[in-house]
Amino acid sequence: MTADMSDTTQGRDRVDVMAAAPAAYHAMVAFQQAAGGELDARLAELVRVRVSQINGCAFCVDLHTRAAREAGESEQRLHLLAAWRETALFRPAERAALALAETVTRLPAAGVPDAVYAEAAAWFDESDLAHLLWTIAAVNVWNRVAVSTRMGLLTQPV
Repeated sequence: MTADMSDTTQGRDRVDVMAAAPAAYHAMVAFQQAAGGELDARLAELVRVRVSQINGCAFCVDLHTRAAREAGESEQRLHLLAAWRETALFRPAERAALALAETVTRLPAAGVPDAVYAEAAAWFDESDLAHLLWTIAAVNVWNRVAVSTRMGLLTQPV
């Protein structure tokens, strides 16, 4: 196979990053735990699901949707998360967090617009805003590794 990476066949062997670089994996797990800080668990999982949707990470969407349910999130809100702007089901603080998560994930050339940042800063104190940003960064790292290594779903379809 050539190095052009044109092979996109499902099931192709990829590196097991947990086994091949365990210290980095464990550091990333610790980073994710520290990143969440004292953020509300439901909010953190909504952000993780939304970022994972944007990045096309099926493994992470599945994982964090399950975690959101366990944290008490409703099925209706999870189903509508991709269209959160079109529904009144999300509170203003959640909307600000989701807008920030989407912007950081898609990071425009000019960076995060002041209006998006200011809206998040209006709803979160400095500590929570910092933890929100770290949570967004952490899930983006996990998404990129999971997509790159084609991690499969944790369970079979239900």
